[in-house]
Amino acid sequence: MKKTERRQIKVRATCIAGPIHRGRGQPCQDYCRYSTRGENFVAVVSDGAGSTRYGRIGAKIVCDTLVDLLANAPFDDIRSAVVNAISVARDKLMFHRLNSANNPKGIMAFAATVVGAVCHRGRGIFFHIGDGAAIAFTAPDLSRYVASRPENGVFSCETYFYTMDDWEDTLRFTTFEQAYTLMLMSDGLTNFSFAPDFSRIEPNFLLPINNFLDGEKLKTKAVRALSNTLNTMRAQKLNPDDKTFLWAKL
Repeated sequence: MKKTERRQIKVRATCIAGPIHRGRGQPCQDYCRYSTRGENFVAVVSDGAGSTRYGRIGAKIVCDTLVDLLANAPFDDIRSAVVNAISVARDKLMFHRLNSANNPKGIMAFAATVVGAVCHRGRGIFFHIGDGAAIAFTAPDLSRYVASRPENGVFSCETYFYTMDDWEDTLRFTTFEQAYTLMLMSDGLTNFSFAPDFSRIEPNFLLPINNFLDGEKLKTKAVRALSNTLNTMRAQKLNPDDKTFLWAKL
């Protein structure tokens, strides 16, 4: 990806607190971050576990660490770079001031999922732990795509976190090439974006969003409209969880 190409990347993202957390007086537990300034385009979304004390902090630390360490990582060795970056994020949690135990068991208080993407000169890869989802559209009209779907445990309400001891066993990679558009989302939006069995996407939700974001030149207006769409009463009733959506036109 050349520097001139990186400047053309268009990104729009928003995080919306769901009624579950708003009702408790809590902020949104999701976090997202991206970078267009390095050798690679990097985008990461993380859903901090609402059942833990510091899930939002865990989400922020893993997003920041992954973006910082992957932006200029050699793409040919990107899988190892992802593993290393997550290990660094875990080390940060190990010695975080709120982890009084300063041991691996204490970092579960920062539990969060991870879904991210790295793109470099027409090649791309998703990395994924837990629920949430990512889609790379490989046709301009969004008729073809590669998806990284949610992964749950034995029970549908269970998922996986990068703070677990066996996190490397649940880390998944999905490659794609020549993508036109990327979409990354937290679990609060997967039931809007996919069929119930995740066998196909829901075009009636994703395509209008894509068309609007692609056509709207003003970033502030685009993000405000996206936030309003995710924050409607109907959307909150369908899924009361926090909602994060990151859209990138490559």
